[in-house]
Amino acid sequence: MAAVLTSCFFLCSCENTQSEIDSFNKKDIAVEVGKNVVIKYSVAGIKKAILTGPLMYRVQDTVPYIEFPKNIHVDFFGIRDSIESKLDAKYARYKESQSKVFLKDSVRVINVKGDTLYCDELYWDRIRTGAEFYTDKPVRIRTKTQIIDGIGMEARQDFKEYVIKHPTGVVSVPATQFPN
Repeated sequence: MAAVLTSCFFLCSCENTQSEIDSFNKKDIAVEVGKNVVIKYSVAGIKKAILTGPLMYRVQDTVPYIEFPKNIHVDFFGIRDSIESKLDAKYARYKESQSKVFLKDSVRVINVKGDTLYCDELYWDRIRTGAEFYTDKPVRIRTKTQIIDGIGMEARQDFKEYVIKHPTGVVSVPATQFPN
């Protein structure tokens, strides 16, 4: 009798559908949702930036990230607690492990002089001191006196200084900039 029960035990099998197997293999990803978010960023007690957005997702995936799918606005502050530059984009994704933000769709950066950067994609990398903003995509910079187009750009976070990697079109240069 024991032999019959043992053989029955080994002859029985379990069967799962492919979708059931796939659901076992899927891991649940935790997503935190924030609405009308205001984030204040400071270093050593000194205010550096205030970030606002209507919707934020914080996703605990293999590589955790924060996503702003419906606009983002950032005010960057200088030493005297005054705004040095402003950033707007329709989309942003921040990879926490890299300290890097990918911005896309109608990206705009404005400095205190009113100089304005327009581009479709921009990276904001807090680790790259002196060139926190960069892209290899087309850019347009409007100043009070000219419009400069190009491909690729690097700039400081305050957007007071910038380098266009491959300028296109006509760029006016003051006569005082030429050697004698």
